Amino acid sequence: MDVQQNQLEAVVQQIGEAVLASTETVDRLSDRVDALAHQVQQQGYQIFALSDAVQTLAEVQEESLKRLDKLTDILERLVRAIELPDEEPS
Repeated sequence: MDVQQNQLEAVVQQIGEAVLASTETVDRLSDRVDALAHQVQQQGYQIFALSDAVQTLAEVQEESLKRLDKLTDILERLVRAIELPDEEPS
């Protein structure tokens, strides 16, 4: 009976050591997953900020194009006004 008890104790000890090793491994994995989740969250914030900046840039570009169109119209009218007196006396 002593042999069986010793074998049983050895098996229980090995199971305990395996459980402890597994627990440590799961804890380390959990820490790494938490760190990865934090990095992903930070990247999400950065992507949001970048998309907001791109949208702002697009809006500014659109406004610039509108102003350039107005400036082009004004310059075309100015050129016509300057050229018109030259054409009348001919």
